[in-house]
Amino acid sequence: MALDEALLDWHSEGSIPPVIRFYEWNPATLSIGYFQQAERDIDLEAVKRQNLGFVRRPTGGRAVLHDQELTYSIIVSEEYPDMPKTVTEAYRVLSEGILLGFQNLGLDAYFSVPDTEEKQADLKKPRSAVCFDAPSWYELVVEGKKVAGSAQTRQKGVILQHGAILLELDEEKLLSVFKFSSERIKQKMREKLPEKAVAMNRFVDTPFTIPQCVEAFKTGFEKSLHIELVPYTLTEEQLAYVKELEARKYANDEWNFRK
Repeated sequence: MALDEALLDWHSEGSIPPVIRFYEWNPATLSIGYFQQAERDIDLEAVKRQNLGFVRRPTGGRAVLHDQELTYSIIVSEEYPDMPKTVTEAYRVLSEGILLGFQNLGLDAYFSVPDTEEKQADLKKPRSAVCFDAPSWYELVVEGKKVAGSAQTRQKGVILQHGAILLELDEEKLLSVFKFSSERIKQKMREKLPEKAVAMNRFVDTPFTIPQCVEAFKTGFEKSLHIELVPYTLTEEQLAYVKELEARKYANDEWNFRK
C-alpha cells in the first residue's frame, strides 16, 4: 500500500510516467477500505489468530482478504488523454485491460452493470463489509459471479485504481475475519457467497499460474489502453521513501485503526 501511494506521489510530481503494477501478498492480508470501521466490521482476534496481515487501504470500498490472488494497481493522471472525468466511467476504461486479460486466459468475462434499483441501492449502502459479496459498476464477472474487485482514489490530480484478481477463494477463511450480528446472518452469507463470487481456477482443469496471469493482463492493458509496458525498477532512494512511508502510515496502528 505504501508503494502504491508513493507511485501516486511521484507521478503527481512528474518524476515517473504512468504505472501498471502486479503484486502478491505475504502473508495473506486483510485490507479494509479507507472509510471502513475496523472494530465494527472486522474480527481482529481471528485476523491475529490466523497470522494474517491487516492494513487500511488509501482507496475506498469494502474489505478484501488478499490470499491466493494477483493484485494490480494503475497510477495515471486524471488528465491522461481520453480519461473520463467520472469515477464510474474511469473504472470502465481502466478495467478494460482486466476484461481482456480474462479473455486472453479463455474465460468468458464481462462487465457487471447493476440492472435493478435494488442492486443499485446496495452499492450506496452495502449490506455487508465483504467486498466479494456483490459486484458493483463495471467490475468483472464470469457466469454472473464476481472474479475481480477494484477500488479507486483520486489525489493530487492522479488516479490510483487497484484490485484483486482471484485465483482461488477460501470462503470459510474469508468469512472467519468478519463480524456478523448473529450466526444466522453468517450462515446466510456462507450460502450466498458461492453464488456471488468465484475464483478463476474453478473454471479450468489446470490451475492458472501467476506468471501466466501477469502476461495475460499485461497484454490486456497494452491492447485496451494502446500502450507499450516497459519494466521499471525503483532506485535505492525510492525504496527508502516507500519504507519510511510504510513505517509512518501503513504499518502504524494509528492509521489502520483510525476508524
